[in-house]
Amino acid sequence: MCRWLAYSGSPILLEELLYKPEHSLIDQSMHARLGVGTTNGDGFGVGWYTPDGPDEPTLFRGTGPAWGDENLRELAHSVRSGLFLAHIRASTGTPVQQTNCHPFRYGRWLWLHNGRIRGYPELKRALMLAVDPMLFPRIGGSTDSELMFYLALTFGLERDPVGAVERMVGWVEQTGQRFGIDHPVQMTIATCDGDRLWAFRYSSEHNSRSLYCSTAVDTLRTMYPDNPVLQRVSDDTRIVVSEPLGGLVGAWQPVAESSYELVTPGLDVVGPFEPDHAQPCDV
Repeated sequence: MCRWLAYSGSPILLEELLYKPEHSLIDQSMHARLGVGTTNGDGFGVGWYTPDGPDEPTLFRGTGPAWGDENLRELAHSVRSGLFLAHIRASTGTPVQQTNCHPFRYGRWLWLHNGRIRGYPELKRALMLAVDPMLFPRIGGSTDSELMFYLALTFGLERDPVGAVERMVGWVEQTGQRFGIDHPVQMTIATCDGDRLWAFRYSSEHNSRSLYCSTAVDTLRTMYPDNPVLQRVSDDTRIVVSEPLGGLVGAWQPVAESSYELVTPGLDVVGPFEPDHAQPCDV
């Protein structure tokens, strides 16, 4: 599978999370502890927003292992952002190529995924046919992850993010049922629009891959008053991760099974995630 992180809060250098923590994302590319495999070396990517940058987020993706990419290290040492997503990939069968590396981008939106659609080769054509014809030409790679993104866009991601992902998952599960595929969806997902960040944890068998959210900063400051990092970031800073970046006791809270979290300045929302199995389109 893969490992990922999503950050929202005070602007920081990317290296503060990609490289510096005890169990940083780069360390997880070699020594993942909670994933299906320990090594995630089939490419990487980071997407970030800056207040004075372009309307679209910037992407940097590579096909080699993240641990050995000097350009990634240089970029992480100089780029500062208050909202970014990062991903290290372990392919589930699709080729190692740049267009298959996460995050994926559409306009202001970024998307990344850990997991898979079980039976994807059998389901791919039927799922592809549900994508809005105006969106279809934008699909650049061959992964189930990118297809899930464009299905979510088709079902209204820009208007209703939670509802669109619920409709997307419901459609994949319906299609899997038609093809005799049991438990087709395994996912943790992060997506953002430049202001808000959503994280989802769900699987058809209700045994989803790990996902954690950082504890509220004001609580951590009380627990660790001498920690300099906690003094530098705002109260609304949050990090969502596939697995904790360090061993600070109380710093990470598991995201509940079949749930979503919305992170936005001044507001955190946690809610249940329920796939919508109403027929979304006539395919």
